[in-house]
Amino acid sequence: MKQIRLAILDLYNGVPNEGMRCIQQLVQEFSEEIGGCVVQIFDVRQQGELPALNDFDIFISTGGPGNPLETGDWGTAYFDLIDQVFEHNKTQTAKKFLLLICHSFQMVSHHLGIGTVTRRKSTSFGTFPIHKTANGYDEPYLELLPDPFWAVDSRDYQIINANFSRIDAIGAKVLCREKIRPHVPLERAIMAVRFSREVFGTQFHPEADAVGMLRYFQQPEKQKQVIDEHGYEKYQNMVDHLNDPDKILLTESVIIPTFLRDAYHKLAAN
Repeated sequence: MKQIRLAILDLYNGVPNEGMRCIQQLVQEFSEEIGGCVVQIFDVRQQGELPALNDFDIFISTGGPGNPLETGDWGTAYFDLIDQVFEHNKTQTAKKFLLLICHSFQMVSHHLGIGTVTRRKSTSFGTFPIHKTANGYDEPYLELLPDPFWAVDSRDYQIINANFSRIDAIGAKVLCREKIRPHVPLERAIMAVRFSREVFGTQFHPEADAVGMLRYFQQPEKQKQVIDEHGYEKYQNMVDHLNDPDKILLTESVIIPTFLRDAYHKLAAN
């Protein structure tokens, strides 16, 4: 089999973050597992960098700051690449695999018309339970996770108002919803979607590395920032969940590694 080529589409716009470190760590572990793969990072928002579709087999598109509806000039080229992935997979035997995380997930969900992007009444920040839908129980990438499972969430925007006629038309499936809050009269956000056999996305951060995140949030200045913005109870709950092997550690060990292995085995079969 030819060497796997993987592109990381960096949408963080130069903002310091833990997401890129976590993604690179998981990709490095995958590369070691399969005996090596070519990895290249593209600075999409700051530099307008994007890979050519045919130069890569697997694409991981990251989270990022800001309004997912405000994409600027770089957004036109980005969406063109996304459309190319779907069109390629309709006709070609050797598929292209794409994982969309948080900001990327919101952008593409809006682009495809499967839901509405709105600003949240308050920032979702911390560790939260994610609830599977009926389709979520049949999703291989979630098979090893309980219901609900736990994930790191950090966003000011959300995808709600699922357009099921459009979802059915493109063959997508809603896999997960936001935490159940019976006392809150607001629609629960869509948290994961199977867009196609090769394209998968989450509104939460499946890459979050519990050990690294814990180290990050225990830095005095970061600890103070979180407590000032979200309160001590929220901070302590997050630290407790990062230490729990059945919560963030489990999610990190399942979703992205399963996506990468699935892509690898399907590519190897061609």
